Amino acid sequence: MRNSRYIFSLILAFLSRFKWILLLGIVFGILFFSSLNVFASNIFQKGRERIGMVGRYRLDNLPDSILGYVSSGLTSINENGEVSPAISSSWENQDGGKTWIFHIGDGYTWQDGKKITSGDIQINFSDVSVDKPDPKTIIFKLQTPFSPFPAILAKPIFKKGFLGTGERKVKKVTVAGNIVEQIILAKPKEKDMIFKFYPTEERAKLALKLGKVDKLIDIFNPEPFDVWKTLDVQKKINYGRFTAVFFNCAKEKKTSDKTLRQVLTYTINKSKFPEERAIGPISPDSWAYNPQVKPYDYDLAKAKDMMRDLSKEVLNNLSLNIATTPVLLTEAEEIAGNWRELGITVNVQVTSGIPENFDAFLAVLDIPRDPDQYSLWHSSQEATNISNYKNPRIDKLLEDGRTVTNESERKKIYLDFQRFLVEDSPAAFLYHPASYTITRR
Repeated sequence: MRNSRYIFSLILAFLSRFKWILLLGIVFGILFFSSLNVFASNIFQKGRERIGMVGRYRLDNLPDSILGYVSSGLTSINENGEVSPAISSSWENQDGGKTWIFHIGDGYTWQDGKKITSGDIQINFSDVSVDKPDPKTIIFKLQTPFSPFPAILAKPIFKKGFLGTGERKVKKVTVAGNIVEQIILAKPKEKDMIFKFYPTEERAKLALKLGKVDKLIDIFNPEPFDVWKTLDVQKKINYGRFTAVFFNCAKEKKTSDKTLRQVLTYTINKSKFPEERAIGPISPDSWAYNPQVKPYDYDLAKAKDMMRDLSKEVLNNLSLNIATTPVLLTEAEEIAGNWRELGITVNVQVTSGIPENFDAFLAVLDIPRDPDQYSLWHSSQEATNISNYKNPRIDKLLEDGRTVTNESERKKIYLDFQRFLVEDSPAAFLYHPASYTITRR
């Protein structure tokens, strides 16, 4: 008992004498192991690259920019919109473009090592019959001629189990409901690529701030990261998109008047937008691009002069609303200010999508890689014709452009299409937007 008390008193004396040293040791120990944990975590994370993207996707509409790591299409499309062989080494058409025959090449295998055969490929379209007469041939029979058909087949294809033809495999997909939250792509001896999807740009930026991703791609606004020294910001002009003001051409709208649309287009000061000017609906990289369309350079004096030709019905109580998404609100306010210089009352409306009732709608659109823009401008396409635009000449050009199979003849058609469409001004084409890649250094 006396021994125990003696030992206890020694311990108390030791603690009393060295308590600060012991306390500092505990603190440094905690800091050391915390740092070790972070260090180990960073080492682990070097085996993966976490990439944030904005968008809501299902398994059946994931971006081709991601799917392209995993597989190829029957065809491929270069930056100029030209179609070239991929899994199919060659193809030809018959019946004036109603029958398309594709021949599978020898250079592609599935990721399980098996050769690709026609029986593996499941491509189905409504009103299209598919025949596979032998393992190397696929025949598509359409009800009407459709010259852009090879371009549609550039979409990556997959075998059951999400097996593709590329160097990366789908390792894991995380889904909430039917919306993909994350997809992991793996490749031997290289980092896993983890794509995380966010509903808004603000949410994606927050994920980067919190360390949940290492990179953001295809971002419209780089702020506030453009001044962060720990991040690298790269800018790229996206010629595969255009920013435009779509005018509502429905009969009951004042913007159905062509002269008013031209007046409004001339009044927009395009030099206020820092990106590269867009003068029409087709990418300047495209083989069908027409650089000779009316440019509608800013000309307030001309716009005011043209207003004299407007009817009293149009001019009476002329008031317009311009709708747009939050990302383009600053640009919409700039445009509204331009129009107010004409004495027009202008209201700006923020919306999450295309409103049912609008006079003008400012938006960014992806440009189809083939020059066929039937869905966007043809009068029959009520669901996708944003401007409610109807023009028999444009309808005929769009119909001819998708039935003629000779490329030089198609080019002439689309040159005319751009010239007449821009002249009629169902939309004011402004610029090709920039997109940003933001990477942690």
